[in-house]
Amino acid sequence: MGTQGVQILATLILGYLLGSIPFGLILTRLFGAGDIRAIGSGNIGATNVLRTGRKGLAAATLIGDALKGTLAVLIASRIGEGNALIAGFAVVIGHIFPVWLGFKGGKGVATFLGVLIGLAWPVAIGFAVVWLAVAALFRFSSLAALVATLATPIAFVVLGQRPQAILFVVLAAIVWWKHTPNIVRLRAGTEGRIGDKG
Repeated sequence: MGTQGVQILATLILGYLLGSIPFGLILTRLFGAGDIRAIGSGNIGATNVLRTGRKGLAAATLIGDALKGTLAVLIASRIGEGNALIAGFAVVIGHIFPVWLGFKGGKGVATFLGVLIGLAWPVAIGFAVVWLAVAALFRFSSLAALVATLATPIAFVVLGQRPQAILFVVLAAIVWWKHTPNIVRLRAGTEGRIGDKG
């Protein structure tokens, strides 16, 4: 394996391991909120942590899940040119499929945002604005995530950044796939709203 191959492999491993840190599970257990997987949707992300009623833990989970995406991208950019995009993919995969939890992780939205912050912070601001607007209007975290992730590759196409657009098309597709049950509930009118418990 040549130098470039070693760099790519190192980037994939680094991104995956950072992504697989389950902040939601760690924080809820550490601060006595129980096993987050037994609450609400059973997801380890910030939205489900919020269902415990612990807003501080939910915020900390969101920040942790986002920062690991940003950190993976920033570290990888120092390993070699172009590796930031590889790390961005790997860290989201690590979050969604963590080996430590039997490959049952989160849905990837916060980590998606973290990767976006590391690669293109102005687009990340756009993501946040879209998410907040949809969430404020409809109070569905899942719908806000779906719309914001869909808008992201479109933004990169408009900016003429093809590699980034391709990456976020792939990541958005994965996030949408993970949200399949949410999409079913949204269509049926049974999806839980932001702030709901249980």
